[in-house]
This record gives sequence, C-alpha cells and structure tokens, in this order.
Amino acid sequence: MLAGRMMDYPLTLTHFLERARTYHGRCEIVTQNPDRTSSRSTYADLHRRAAKLAHALTRLGVGAGDRVATLCWNHARHLELYLGVPAMGAVVHTLNLRLHPSELGYIASHAEDKVLVVDRSLLPLYRKFAPQVRCIRRVIVVGDDGPVEGDGLDYEALLAPEPDHFDFPTLDERAAAMLCYTSGTTGNPKGVLYSHRSIVLHTLVSCMHDTLGFRERDVVLPVVPMFHAMAWGMPYSAVAAGARIVLPGPHLDPASLLDLMARERVTFAAGVPTIWLGILALLDEHPGRWDLSAMRSMVIGGAAAPPSLLDGFRSRHGLTVTHAWGMTETNPLGTIAHVRASLGPGADSLDTRASQGYPVPFIDQRHVGLDDSRPLPWDGQSMGELEVRGPWVASSYFGDEGEDRFTKDGWFKTGDVVTIDGEGYMRITDRSKDVIKSGGEWISSVALENALMSHPAVLEAAVFAARHPVWSERPLAAVVLRQGQTASKDELRAHLEPRFAKFWLPDEYLFVERIPRTSTGKFLKSKLREEFADLLTAKPSG
Repeated sequence: MLAGRMMDYPLTLTHFLERARTYHGRCEIVTQNPDRTSSRSTYADLHRRAAKLAHALTRLGVGAGDRVATLCWNHARHLELYLGVPAMGAVVHTLNLRLHPSELGYIASHAEDKVLVVDRSLLPLYRKFAPQVRCIRRVIVVGDDGPVEGDGLDYEALLAPEPDHFDFPTLDERAAAMLCYTSGTTGNPKGVLYSHRSIVLHTLVSCMHDTLGFRERDVVLPVVPMFHAMAWGMPYSAVAAGARIVLPGPHLDPASLLDLMARERVTFAAGVPTIWLGILALLDEHPGRWDLSAMRSMVIGGAAAPPSLLDGFRSRHGLTVTHAWGMTETNPLGTIAHVRASLGPGADSLDTRASQGYPVPFIDQRHVGLDDSRPLPWDGQSMGELEVRGPWVASSYFGDEGEDRFTKDGWFKTGDVVTIDGEGYMRITDRSKDVIKSGGEWISSVALENALMSHPAVLEAAVFAARHPVWSERPLAAVVLRQGQTASKDELRAHLEPRFAKFWLPDEYLFVERIPRTSTGKFLKSKLREEFADLLTAKPSG
C-alpha cells in the first residue's frame, strides 16, 4: 500500500532564519569584542540585519550561486553572513585565517569568490594574498577594532540605508549554501560544497538528545572557529533550537574562555583538544576560581584526545567532556562517544569515552583492508581505513577534484586507520597517509619535505609526527645534508618560514646520515616515529 502524498516543503536555512524571528526573537546573541567588552543583540536583530545584508549584496551584484567569502572571527556579524547569504540564494565561503597567505589566495581564486567580508583586524592578512586573487570585486570591512578608513566598504555603513525586510526566494533544498575547504594535506586544498538540505539534516540530528543535544534553554559557546568546518554546524544548531549563543571573538586563550563561560553561564561548548588541554591546566592551577556549574557538556573533536584529558575534567572538576569525530567532508559530525545505556553496568569506562564513538543517525561506517579494500570485521582488533556515507557526507569535491577519495559504491575514504568493536565504537589508530594533526589542524609532511629538499644543502628530508603533550602531534624533520654542505636548524627554519603558516614549521630538525626506507625505496616513517615519537614530550612548544 502506498502512503499518502506529503507536502513538498524545501529543507532550507531560510526556515531557521524565519523561525528564529518568529519564536525566539528575544533570544540573545553575545559577542566578545576585541577590547573584551560584550555586544548584545537578539535573534530578531539577526533576521532584520540578514535582510539588510541581502539587499546590500544584491545591490553589489551578488546573485544566486555567487560565492561571498568571509575572513572573520566568531562574532554576530559572521552569524548574519551564515544565515543571510544562503537565504538570498548565494553561497557563504569561510576562509581559514590560520592558513598561509599563498593557500588563501589559491582557495579564494579556486572558489571564484565575488565579494569578501573581512574583519578590519585581518586586513593585513588579506593584503598578503590580495594580489593573487583577481575574482574578488568588492571588499566589505567589519570594523571590529575601529572605524574603516579607505580599505573598502564599511559593513555598517553598507547596511544602514537598506530596508529591514527582504523577500527571501523559495530555494531548491539541494542548492549550495556554504563552501569550506580542506587544509590541503595532499596537494592543493579541496572544496566541499554543502547544500541547504545537507545542513538542515545535519542540524536536526545534532539537536537530538543523544548526539549534541542542543536545547532552547542552552547557552552555546562555539570555541571552534566559524572559519573551520562550518564551526561543526553549531551556529545553525543553536539558531534552530533557539538557544542563546555566545561568540568569543578573537580571544581563544584559556583564561578568556573560562571568564566568558563563567560570566555568561555557558551550558555547552565545543573545541579541539588543544583548547581543552589549556583549560584543564588552568582549572588545575586555580581550582574554584571559575564557576562552571552551568556547564552540562563540552565536546571535543578535530583530533583524538588523550584519555587523561577526559578523566581530568571528570575526576577533578566534575565536568563531562564528550568525544566526537568528523571531517570537513562530513559536514562535519560523523560519530559521538556517548555510552549507550544498552551496554549495561560498567560500560561507562574511560576506554569507551576516549573512543571516537559510534555513528550518529543517517551515517554509515565501515573499515576496509589497507591492501585489498575488503570490508573488515568489527572485532576491535582489525585495522583498516574508515569509510563513511550519509546524506551530509560529500560525494565529490568542488570542481570534481579528488575522485580517488570516493568509492564506486558510494563511500567516502576518510584516510583514518581505525578499529571498530562489536558494539560499533570506532577508534582511530593511525593515518593512511603521513599527515600530521596538530591542535586540530592538518599539516602535510610531503609539502614540508619538498620545501626542505629545495634547500641547496639538503639531500633528503623526511617529516613525521611526534607526540606532544599540548598539541597532540607536532612535526619533526629528519634531514640528510649533502656531502661537504652545512646548514643549521635556524637556517632550515628560515628557509620554510616564507612558505608555510607558523604552526606548520617543524619543532625539531634531526641531522641523520640516512633515512630508513621501505623495500620499494619510500621513506620508512614508521621507523622514525618509533625512534623519535617521544622526543618532544618533555618540552612542549608555545
């Protein structure tokens, strides 16, 4: 028997914007400014200003499908762009301000961004890659640390004369809404284009109690930047739930975040392990200084967190940290490490909570052999590459690049080497490629090696990951010098500095006579990791 026909109602972000005004108009948006004062607005203001933004961008020639780039910290104006740009039919493209200017120039050009919205404090960064980008026609400056003078259109002045009502179009739910780029761990960065439908579905699942569980009564602090993987979808989830949202601006140091959490009575926060390591250290140093009694959940993702971190928050401070896993290509939520009640007594172990968890609804997982790509058993022992699929998992990259990351039967190859136990809990054990994940950001070993080997004194160079007590992993470089040539560590660092972001630069340079190799002549980095993996554990970098 066929079911009755359902109403054809498009799943678009416009619904979240309209709902925020209609049912949660008095809900507050708090922004911590660069001078550490707080600006406060409401969801009604968000709707009104998103309408003004849509009018202004239309007047500047932005149309359906055009990319509007942002180079901004987490603040209310960025949230206006998150909603206003997609609702008018254009695409918001977040630029990761932690990348090297040359990478930002490549990304903005590849995306063919038409307009850039940039914080005034980030104009020096934009100027470094502006000559590389010919597609950007207009630059709009958010005066986050003072008035805008001669550097572009002032955001506030641009919006001021516009009407506060906009007839947002009826959109196809499969139309593009946001564009995010990977960090370019293998080759150039690749774009992931999210549709309205994928973001809406991701948001609804994020609001479920046993995933992230956003609620109207929550006070949500996205510590994860809005320029990184859509801030894990948190801005959209908070708006959909009608939750109060607190945006930290540029102040992401542990003391500033703890002050903000205590002052605004934050109930939910999320960020990468580096953030939580710093916060835990400060809480241990100053017990009782900050009242975090309102906090119900802190989510950690972006890199595997040490079990001692989760245990430290719970045992010493009574705070719950929940592990999650995802990628830019998964919109990004894929798994969550909640301990299921059906597992029975004793299941709430540190081992389970320190895993990457099991898939959220609508995400399927499997892991396959690294040599033969055959599905492996869920026995907690067999290691293979994780593959996932689902309605918000990318099926291709922007411009149809990277076809080798997608299987013929519809799965995305994550590049993570994992085990999966009989209950479906996934644990990352290694990486299929020798990329390094430091503080939640990927670093390409191959790119660093190629640059090092361009130095006239360097014959060979292999870059590999070493464990680090703060950043999880940091790069080390093993270097073989040419016969009769010399080069100091400082000289090699200076050789790399113009080409890479500061956090990419190796923490140590090891001068060796030879680099171990596999039988096929490739660098045997596993051997280097075995020998030097703990070199940095006694001396964390800043």
